[in-house]
Amino acid sequence: MDIKSLEMLLEDVKGDKVTVEEAIEKLKDLPFKDLGFAKIDNHRELRVGYPEVIYCEGKTTEQVKAIIEFMDSKKVNILATRANKEMYEKVKEICSKAEYNELGRTIIVKNKDITATESYIAIVTAGTSDIKVAEEAAVTAEILGNRVKRIFDVGVAGIHRLFNRLEDIRGAKVIIVIAGMEGALASVVGGLVDKPVIAVPTSIGYGANFNGLAALLSMLNSCASGVSVVNIDNGFGAAYLASMINKI
Repeated sequence: MDIKSLEMLLEDVKGDKVTVEEAIEKLKDLPFKDLGFAKIDNHRELRVGYPEVIYCEGKTTEQVKAIIEFMDSKKVNILATRANKEMYEKVKEICSKAEYNELGRTIIVKNKDITATESYIAIVTAGTSDIKVAEEAAVTAEILGNRVKRIFDVGVAGIHRLFNRLEDIRGAKVIIVIAGMEGALASVVGGLVDKPVIAVPTSIGYGANFNGLAALLSMLNSCASGVSVVNIDNGFGAAYLASMINKI
């Protein structure tokens, strides 16, 4: 419950529209709801601007379903990451509004209207193999209220492809660059733009890529200024940070 909702509830009590008992029933889950296996942070949006996000990997299908069912009852927008198809099908049984992005492995539920920003986030991938991380980022950014431009498969092996989309990349307020292999694209983009770049190393690559470690170290050692780095395959984390920058 946000501050506006709380104020409205207090006005309803004063105006005898709801009883004190009904008001207590609405408030009893504050500040968190204990489901036994999870404690849902009802005040997250109040504190940081965005509601809690569900990380599904490692959770059972029934746990994910129960968490989404409770959050849906609060009429907040819901984002669940690293979800599989079985989880989505279970959630769909109790929430018809649920949408699944199979590539990005995300479940979203829109309970509130989303007004997208005029400025946009550019999400740029080096290769087609990086798109699954890009889709996690894109879905996250969109449900957090951002306009997104997807620019895929413009890696350094064919750098003319990048130059062909440079106008769209430079027009963004913040740029997410997603790359595996040696992770060079983040440095290249960082040297061509005057906007913050958030680099996401992916686990895509042959053996010496070490499941994304090589790309991570390349990005951390970038000679281009204005490049920050999130963890391997962390499209969600990159989009969350990009959303905060985009809305400043």
